[in-house]
Order: sequence, then structure tokens, then C-alpha cells
Amino acid sequence: MDTIGTTNQVTGNQVTDNQVTVNGRSYRLPRQPTVVVCIDGSQPGYIERAFEAGRAPWFARVLTEGTNLLADCVMPSFTNPNNLSIVTGRPPAVHGISGNYFLDPESGKEVMMNDARFLRVETLFPAFQRAGCGIAVITAKDKLRGLLGKGLALTPGRACSFSSEKSDKATVAENGIAGVNALVGLPVPDVYSAGLSEFVFAAGVKLMERDRPDIMYLSTTDYIQHKHAPGTPVANDFYAMMDGYLARLDAMGCTIVLTADHGMNAKFGADGQPDVIYLQDLFDDWAGKDKARVILPITDPYVVHHGALGSFAVVYCNDAPRWKARLEAMNGIEEALTRNEAAKRFELPADRLGDLVVVSTKHKVLGTSGARHDLSGLTEPLRSHGGLSEQKVPLICNRKLGQPVERPWRNFDAFDLALNLVE
Repeated sequence: MDTIGTTNQVTGNQVTDNQVTVNGRSYRLPRQPTVVVCIDGSQPGYIERAFEAGRAPWFARVLTEGTNLLADCVMPSFTNPNNLSIVTGRPPAVHGISGNYFLDPESGKEVMMNDARFLRVETLFPAFQRAGCGIAVITAKDKLRGLLGKGLALTPGRACSFSSEKSDKATVAENGIAGVNALVGLPVPDVYSAGLSEFVFAAGVKLMERDRPDIMYLSTTDYIQHKHAPGTPVANDFYAMMDGYLARLDAMGCTIVLTADHGMNAKFGADGQPDVIYLQDLFDDWAGKDKARVILPITDPYVVHHGALGSFAVVYCNDAPRWKARLEAMNGIEEALTRNEAAKRFELPADRLGDLVVVSTKHKVLGTSGARHDLSGLTEPLRSHGGLSEQKVPLICNRKLGQPVERPWRNFDAFDLALNLVE
């Protein structure tokens, strides 16, 4: 897929001969294939421990000879808000995706936030497609596919969007590609496995060999990071796997930028059990049963590895200032903010928040009621995310910065780095 420059005016976004402007940010058209990777749950330390163990020679070279930065992810430090920030170049206040799960104010129902109708702006992908670029979007879990692929004209050899999870169900009409498993040479992986992420990289390499898309976005799952800390044998195996595929993409001349949607921390006590503050139980005691409603934005269809326990929650309640003060006095609560305070502090859409936003400390998680959480799938002591303590993530590239850049880095600077700032 060779890059073709065009001159075109698009409502809200602009395309010129050498530049695309999306959501107020301008990007050069790619001079070589550009691959941006979101390594789900990759806190700083995973990559470093793998190459220190001699398992990741490509990462070792990139960290010493390329660009090696630390960035902040958006809050809450969950999958959906951050993936959509990376591909729109903007925080949730702009794109509207405030969590994996929320209370839809239109219906009054708790729903997964994976429907493309919840996305309020265009991603970079349709804009680059209008500029003549070939696009490939590959995710591990299908929950992200509709959001990431919104607006793409799916065309075989020119634009595709599919997931590892439902690779066997990919069609030209729905995904821009069919026969994915035959192309990749792998069966559909188990959703709770490292293989779900490996399939993303294997498919990326095959598509780059066959179609050479100008823009490729790869998004993995954090199944491994939820169970295994940096430097452990299983974690090193996982990063060694990535290292091999990334080296192949590099050998094909790709500019590669890697970042993460969030970090990960241990969230258990000395007894190895999850260290939880059950907010619904707390509010039922404080305000009366069912007088408040707690929503956990970490919730998604895949809760086996985290039990829907994370470090960020929203609460719908009356008398929010009163409960805010009470929460702030509690051990294990890092922040308790009113709706408007949280929207301003975390760049979130106020209309998709509760009356209170609650963030727990580094090693604590927040739940609803103890009876509602199935923790039987936690075969390892809980590691999770969602809070401020999981904001730091890697932002690295296999090429050097063209000139020094002094600014606070965000994970949604990934495409800016790849297209505008490196040599």
C-alpha cells in the first residue's frame, strides 16, 4: 500500500498534499510504513527486565539507540479510554470514551462502552485513508474493534480492522479481510492466554509482508501483566515473543512506536488476597441501602484475570460533598472528587461521570459489594490498574528524535512521535 498524497477538505479535519490534521493536531503523511503498538498493561520495567535477562535483543537496541521516553496515560488508566486517546490524539474529554463500562445517561442502564456511537470524534485512521494511506488495525479483544475501526472504508488490501478473538469470523464486509487464520497460520487463540496477543503480532507481520499498509495499529491484551510481574519467567517469555515479531517489522523498514494504555501494580495484602474497599457496601451503610450507585469502569466481558477490581470508581449519589469529605479521610483513598473536579483534573467528559469519582492508592482496589465479585478466576495474587499509580507508561521508538523535545509526554503522543518527531 503506497502512500498517495491528495488535496481535499474534510469537515472538521483537513487533508493536504503532505499533512493530515485530525482533532486539531497535524501529522505528516508517513514516509515509510508506520506501526504504533499499544502493549496493554505494560508498566515500566517489563521491557527492561526482559532485555537484562538477554531475552529481548531488539528492545535492547531500541532502548539504547532509538527513542526511550516515559509518558502519562489518561485517566482512568483503563483500556478503552487510552486506546481511543492514542488513536485520536486527544484526551477523553474530547473523544468521549470515559471507561470500559459506564452508566449511559440516555438509557439509565449500565453498558459496555464499546459501541462506536459513544465515540465523539474521528480517529486518525479515516483521515489518513482519505489521504490515500493503507490502514490496518488489529486488536486482541473484539471489544475495541468497533471503536478503533469507526469510519474506515474497509477494502481488501487497503483497509482492514479485525481481532484475534474473532479472527475466524472476519469477513470482507465487516472487517475488510477474510481468511485471517489461514493467512497467519494460527488457530483462534484462547481469550485468556498470551496467544491472543501473539496473534496480533503474527498477523501484523503477515499483513506488512503482503499488503504493506502505511499505517498499522496493534493493540494487545494485558492477561500476562495481570498475573506476572516484570522480570518473572512468564513475563520475560511474553516480551521475548514480542521482540521477535517487532524485529521482523523493523527489518521491513517500519517506523515502530510502542506505548501502553496503562501500567499495572500488585493489589493484594500480606495474605495474598485482593486488598479491596467495597464502595457499594460502604455507601449502603452510610446513606442507606441502594441510595447510592457505584459503577466500576474497569468492567468488561473479560473479568477472570481481575475480577472487575480496579483503582477507579464513580458513584451516583446525593450530597456528594459530604461523602467526598468522608472518603478523603479514609486509608486507601488517594482522591475523592466531585464530577466537575474530576472532569477538569483528569480531562474527562463530565456528562459521563457520576456525582463522585474515587481513586484508590497504589496497592488498593475498589469494588461494589463483596457478594457481587467472582474472584474464583484469580489464580495468582491480584495485579490491576485504573489509578494514578498506573499512569506511567513507556513511549519508545526504533528511531531517534530529530531534535530534542522538552514537554510532558502522553501516550497519545504516539502518532505525533512516529510521524513528526523522529528521524
